[in-house]
Amino acid sequence: MDEPMWTVKRYLVLLMVAALPVSAQTRPSAADSALVGRILLAEDRRDSTDSSLGEGARNADARIRVLAQRARGRITDPHFAARDSLPPSPAPKTWPEPAWRLRFRALTAQREDCAVLARALSDSAWPVRLRAADLAPATCASNDAMTTTLREWIDALPIDAASRKPGGVSWHAAAHAIVALAHLRPDEARTRIAKLAGHRQWQARMYAARAAGVLSDTVRLRALARDTNDNVKENAIEALAKLTGHVDDDLFVAALRSDGAQVVRAAAVALKGSPRSNVRAAANAAFDRWVARQNASAHDARVALLEAAGRPASDDSPPAVRAELPPQAVPLALGADKRLRVRIAPASGGGSFVVRLRGDVAPMMAARILALAREGYYNGLTWHRVEHDFVIQGGSPGANEYVGYPQFLRDELGTVPHVRGTVGMSTRGHDTGDAQWFVNLRDNLRLGRDYTVFGEVVDGMDVVDGILEGDVIASIDEIGG
Repeated sequence: MDEPMWTVKRYLVLLMVAALPVSAQTRPSAADSALVGRILLAEDRRDSTDSSLGEGARNADARIRVLAQRARGRITDPHFAARDSLPPSPAPKTWPEPAWRLRFRALTAQREDCAVLARALSDSAWPVRLRAADLAPATCASNDAMTTTLREWIDALPIDAASRKPGGVSWHAAAHAIVALAHLRPDEARTRIAKLAGHRQWQARMYAARAAGVLSDTVRLRALARDTNDNVKENAIEALAKLTGHVDDDLFVAALRSDGAQVVRAAAVALKGSPRSNVRAAANAAFDRWVARQNASAHDARVALLEAAGRPASDDSPPAVRAELPPQAVPLALGADKRLRVRIAPASGGGSFVVRLRGDVAPMMAARILALAREGYYNGLTWHRVEHDFVIQGGSPGANEYVGYPQFLRDELGTVPHVRGTVGMSTRGHDTGDAQWFVNLRDNLRLGRDYTVFGEVVDGMDVVDGILEGDVIASIDEIGG
């Protein structure tokens, strides 16, 4: 038989086999299951010398041969450029977009049209309204309809903004409005910013810090840099450093003692190049404290501390990588159907969506996420990043991209494209998965080079589309396939 034709047919057979549930395939022997586990661990350790790779390549089971081939490719190439040589993976479910997203998307090209933005502030969908506020340029200061709406949003901020109804907002309108009003009419924003800066909802205070940066309100920023919430501190420090340079280095040095990695990183960045004699010692002491914490996801904070101390990033001392085979990794690698139901807290609008774990392409990551869900790791965490025409991201214990799981998760780049509804792993560099999820709200094919797809939404995409910044994950529970 002609070799190219044989290769195509062989791959089609492998694809059909891989797409079958485990129950419909020949169950592997105990020895083969153990071999799969060894292959997965060799890949996770990035160990190209492990004998399991050769054994797997010679195995009679087509699934195991593909696992060995893929493992060797991922080990030798960080971006696994040859991944398309593998059998194609089953395509994710196709999800239509909500009608409002077209209006949301159109605003970018109309960002200088004040009349259009003013009308969008009354759109039927809150994501469109908030986007219009975010885009409002200073040239729209004379548009009374726009500024009236923004004032109304701020004045309507309730004392208790911890809950919202489905399709509605809580603190969001006032928070976006104060930043927009700071650009449009600074004097009016100054008379209203105190309402948010002293609010019990930390997100309101965080946006107040952003508005204070626009207003060059250093007095308020210094107060917010000492806030009880680390995300408020981070935003205030970043804004203050831009305004005052090293004038507030004493405040930044004090912030190095914070427990939040995001605060320490922001303070260390602000201190870089400081003329203060005490900065080097303070940064070194903070670095030692963070090394002792043995938290891989604090990498950015540690590197920023090294730079503040005048040391190279190569001096970093990350925790040792633990290569452990998580429960269900082998079944997932061989096609087991595992699903998670993500429930949104009633105070965040409620509802749920279902994610099917793609163990066929990312078995170790999928198994680790499943284990974390079983432990209740995600319960009570939030969706801290919401970009309505890009992704939602959550699962951080600190509601921040710099605070994640203590052990990094390895990349498992595969053949599933980052299309709408797929679920990927947040990273800040190769092999730095921090157990934070992101869900693609649109096709983001450019992410395929660097980010692992470990799941896909198979039910409830309308709930995903309705998530707003700060919405709380009530629970993530395993459900039957």
